[in-house]
Amino acid sequence: MPILSKYTNKEVETIIDELIGVLSKHKAPVDLSLMCLGNAITHIVKEHVPEPQRAELTKNFANVLTQSVK
Repeated sequence: MPILSKYTNKEVETIIDELIGVLSKHKAPVDLSLMCLGNAITHIVKEHVPEPQRAELTKNFANVLTQSVK
C-alpha cells in the first residue's frame, strides 16, 4: 500500500531542489552535505518534537532512510 502524504510532490520537490541548490552553491562534498543535513535534522527534532517522541521518530526516520537507499 503506498504511503499517502498531506504534501504534494511539487511542494516536496521544490524544497529538495532548494536544499540541493544551497549545497551545490557552496560546492559541498558528500561528507559535508551529509553533516549539514544531519545537523539540520537534529535541530528540527530537538526544536519541534516533544522529547518523549524523539526516540521513536528518529528510529522510524533511520529505518525509512535505510530502506530508501537499498
